[in-house]
Amino acid sequence: MKSLEPLGTRLRKILQLEQRTHYQDQAVLGGLEGFIEIYARELETRRPEIAQRLRKLACGYSLKPPEARRAVVRELEDCARALETESAPLPQAPEKLDLRVPVRFAKGVGPQREKLLHKLGIFTIEDLLTYFPKRIEDRRETKKIVQLRHGDKVTVKGRVRALDVIKPRNNLEIVKVAIQDNTGILYAVWFNQPWLKSQLMPGELIALYGTVEITHGQIQMSNPVWEPAAKRFLTGRLVPVYPATEGLKPSLLYRLIQNNLALYRPALVDVIPEEIRVRHGLLQRAEAFEKIHFPQSVDEYQRAHDTLAFEELFLFQIGVALEKQQRGERLGRSLTISDARFEEFLGVLPFKLTRAQERAIAEIRADLAAPRPMNRLLQGDVGSGKTVVATVACLIAVESGYQAAFMAPTEILAQQHFRKITELLSRLSRPPRTVLLIGSLPEREKEFLRAAIRRGDIDLVIGTHALIQEDLQFKNLGLAVIDEQHRFGVIQRAQLEQKGENLDILVMSATPIPRTITLTLYGQFEISILDELPFPKNIQTFWISEDKRDQVYEFVAQQLRQGAQAYIVFPFIEESEELDVKAAVQGKEELERTALQGFRVGLLHGRMSESEKQAVMKEFVAKELDALVSTTIVEVGIDVPSATVMVIEHADRFGLAQLHQLRGRIGRAGDQSYCFAIATPRTEDAQRRLEVFQSTLDGFQIAEEDLKIRGPGDMLGVAQHGLDSTFKVADLIADLDLMKAAREEAFRLIAQNPEHPLIEEFRRRFGDKFALTRV
Repeated sequence: MKSLEPLGTRLRKILQLEQRTHYQDQAVLGGLEGFIEIYARELETRRPEIAQRLRKLACGYSLKPPEARRAVVRELEDCARALETESAPLPQAPEKLDLRVPVRFAKGVGPQREKLLHKLGIFTIEDLLTYFPKRIEDRRETKKIVQLRHGDKVTVKGRVRALDVIKPRNNLEIVKVAIQDNTGILYAVWFNQPWLKSQLMPGELIALYGTVEITHGQIQMSNPVWEPAAKRFLTGRLVPVYPATEGLKPSLLYRLIQNNLALYRPALVDVIPEEIRVRHGLLQRAEAFEKIHFPQSVDEYQRAHDTLAFEELFLFQIGVALEKQQRGERLGRSLTISDARFEEFLGVLPFKLTRAQERAIAEIRADLAAPRPMNRLLQGDVGSGKTVVATVACLIAVESGYQAAFMAPTEILAQQHFRKITELLSRLSRPPRTVLLIGSLPEREKEFLRAAIRRGDIDLVIGTHALIQEDLQFKNLGLAVIDEQHRFGVIQRAQLEQKGENLDILVMSATPIPRTITLTLYGQFEISILDELPFPKNIQTFWISEDKRDQVYEFVAQQLRQGAQAYIVFPFIEESEELDVKAAVQGKEELERTALQGFRVGLLHGRMSESEKQAVMKEFVAKELDALVSTTIVEVGIDVPSATVMVIEHADRFGLAQLHQLRGRIGRAGDQSYCFAIATPRTEDAQRRLEVFQSTLDGFQIAEEDLKIRGPGDMLGVAQHGLDSTFKVADLIADLDLMKAAREEAFRLIAQNPEHPLIEEFRRRFGDKFALTRV
């Protein structure tokens, strides 16, 4: 059969011309109604239902006012799209309500819209209906123009009285429209939206929603939302605000969801068991869909949100419960240390453990002694003493006749751990045989170490990615310690775990992780928190604008003269690596010529070889340098107790957690220290980050605020964790209580029935994403 596409395309071209000529019924000779009659005759035999609909819509077109003509043209366009593909018939209820059918079968979706929906990640009817609003905006308040005050966010109705297009310069076109009601005139202004010229018609009654500005006695709205007043889709009501619409008008997306929800409502069967739903006062699933997309009140929206968020979190936690159960069923090994040996270790420490360290060590000892694999996350702020706790874990493994591996993300950090750990262990009567295995060692030395590890001659291996190389085999690896885990991908961690059977795992993080994230990403972990520092940090933090930079460096010079050491940190962003390295090099040269003239200034950046970096760090540790200019590679792990001053240049380019990590490099001996964040931020988020950074030293508070500002996916690295796309409704910041309740119910469900049918729904819904969100 000959394709209908040319017919649909021809009709759409005529309708677009009608739109451009302001619905004057001049797009085609004889008027639109006459054209549609001829067009309908061509369709009669092949698509009688569309022919009939076209005639009905076009009837009396020339007698209708422009506003009514616009509505007719919009509906005619829907028919034209339906004709553009044989597989897009006039929308009608499918024989079987299957939410998993492709979105092209959705009511109102033709090939063009299908492409746009695909850009939003909408491929099925289910994807369309679960494309939930990220919030609702209350646009119910409507005012007369005379009542408007500066700063009001309101809906206003009025007629289009005049339209002007202004081009003040290249690349800028302003559409300015005068809107009048019976009390006054409001000017609506849109920037670089030239298509509005053909959409707004003189005399038309429209509704606008936006923020009122009153300047020079003129009442104005910039880039307001607008629509014909009779529509009430986007104004005068509670309006769902969707994440993105990529070329789809919000009103069109809204209409697609509305039409298809009405059609597919019976397929939205409850997922949460009735007993659990009633216990938590949740809505039925179909009702929740209705009320999240089309709420009549804020309370309705919130209840719908809570229901659907609970459903997501409940299913996700079923996966966590299964994983935890499977780990519990795996046989591990019991690793123990005699009290005498443990007391010997405590006796050689040059400091007393904090209560938090004692608690974490007791938890780890109990885990290792149990006959199942340990899976523990050790969280602690910079300087809280995680390395000592991890050293005890390694010693327990060695005392039980097993090898231990300690993996760090950088060579500098691996070397630092090696120095610290060997220094502690060398004081014991029988120190474990400990080696450092890093990529920059000579190949012959690496081969020698690999052979010794394979034979079992080595007890503890400290290293970097070299530990997960295929050619490294352990004789009997019992424990893996992974430091700064967020720097490793899921796959890298899995590779290390495969080096031994049913390994005990200790993961360490100096980036405090908010509770909501630990329950999700680290749901399979037991958690130990070092919430106490060996000595209080005595750091004063100042956020200084760029125009006061000279005063900062005068203070730095004064501190250096008194014997202090300083870090001066420049941003480092991979995309502009060359520029950032150049900025650090130029910064060092300029400081040597000006504020820090006469002082010994070193340089550390990512383009240097490992041996060059190590040489510079040795000089800094040995106090042969007064100041170190660095890109952010200084962020993780460098320990120089005498460094008490830090200047962070362009601090607005750093994330909040990153700023906190950097600051953790100074004041490590408890001395009075100073951190200066130099920045003139250009965004609200950057300003908020600097305000929080200046106001607190508490890593957990920093983490919570960072999560609020950036969102979970961005905070943890979307590529590694897939969090942004995992949850469609649940908010990992706001929904902590829901998370706890859902977790409790999911764990109870799986304990009662490890083969529950909902496991299948968990796999269908999350599948591969679950693995990506694990840590």
